[in-house]
Amino acid sequence: MTVIPRTIWDHERRLYLDRVRPWADARLQRMSRQQKHPVYDFLFEYFSFRPAHLMRWSPGCDRVLTDATHEDVPWNEFSVSDNGLSLSGTAFPQQRLGYLRWATQYLEATLTREPAFGCSGLHEWAMVYRDPNVRHPYVPLRLSHEETDAVVESQSLRCSHYDAYRFFTPAAVPRNRWELTRAATTDHDQAGCLHVNMDLYKFAYKIAPFCASDVQADAFDVAREAREIDMRASPYDLASYGFTPIKIETLRGRAEYAELQRVVFQRGQPVRERLLGVYRELLEQNV
Repeated sequence: MTVIPRTIWDHERRLYLDRVRPWADARLQRMSRQQKHPVYDFLFEYFSFRPAHLMRWSPGCDRVLTDATHEDVPWNEFSVSDNGLSLSGTAFPQQRLGYLRWATQYLEATLTREPAFGCSGLHEWAMVYRDPNVRHPYVPLRLSHEETDAVVESQSLRCSHYDAYRFFTPAAVPRNRWELTRAATTDHDQAGCLHVNMDLYKFAYKIAPFCASDVQADAFDVAREAREIDMRASPYDLASYGFTPIKIETLRGRAEYAELQRVVFQRGQPVRERLLGVYRELLEQNV
């Protein structure tokens, strides 16, 4: 256990809350007005971590927070001692060790696998291909349905991420290079994929409060940036929300998308390394 004086951990806590509060507050304000946001709602709906959870800071495990109380750190997993609060890595739930093993292997695979940048962001287009229904009915398409279908038909679908592939329309599924399954996720996912980088946030909060909140905030920032790029490259017209399109139906747009993929990849790799370090440490302490 590393003992952290109150002045230091309280400063860390305030820095974290200042980072995430604007996003949590914005989500709560939209909910109170029953407003939808096609880009940012994803960060609280697909990722099942509510604003109230995001606003709970944790230093991670094996640190003693001097003079701290549960009002400061409202996680029940923390134990009270004479010095303050602490969370031992050995307190990780034994029934979740199977997940811990799988996630460690997954993070190792996606960290070391060669990234790919050739998908052109067509997954969102494949989700509306030859289907009159769209996933965001309150947002118009940039092109007509016929033109949108033609974009999909003009290029090969190379989606390697199951959680995007599973939303493809029935007509789009056989056009993909791979037939993806949940069980084969570790075999296909790679760190050039925007969705794989978004999922770093999921891997951070899935082990909260054992993962330090500054890592979680870094992962949230990567997810937010990747989501913005993801939807800018989608077939939806998001001009009214302040987003300029990445026109992947053009050669120039596809090049822009690939370059932005590389930027997210470079931002995501250090976060992936830190997360993998946390998972490995927890696994070593509990097996």
